[in-house]
Amino acid sequence: MKLLYYIHGFHILIFYRISHVFYKIKLFFIARFISQLGRLLTGIEIHPGATIGRRLFIDHGMGIVIGETAVVGDDCTIYHQVTLGGTGKDKNKRHPTVGNNVMIGAGAKILGPIKIGDNVKIGAGAIILKSVENDVTAVGVPINRIIKRY
Repeated sequence: MKLLYYIHGFHILIFYRISHVFYKIKLFFIARFISQLGRLLTGIEIHPGATIGRRLFIDHGMGIVIGETAVVGDDCTIYHQVTLGGTGKDKNKRHPTVGNNVMIGAGAKILGPIKIGDNVKIGAGAIILKSVENDVTAVGVPINRIIKRY
């Protein structure tokens, strides 16, 4: 139990869950204040408008950014310096939707209103600008190699 005091990924999820409640009832200032306090303490920024599933594991979370319209499914793992962000070109839904059981490697950037399927692994440093189907591993800058699992 003492270990939980040192895990920034655990702490930011507490800040996110609280700020998300305020965001849903349209108390945006309070929601953003809580999320920015969490960012200050952990180095991880999750917008209170994002939708985060159950059992998200953030390992070595420094530098992670999850945008307002991003959706992260259940049982996902995100490593440090990952961005789930927008491209600046889109309106309304601007950030990615990540399926269930997805592992996103360190430094990966997933940008735009794209969909990442279930059971996907994204390699470290990958830049994802197009949707990725279920059950594959995607690597490259931008992704240039998709490895299908059979």
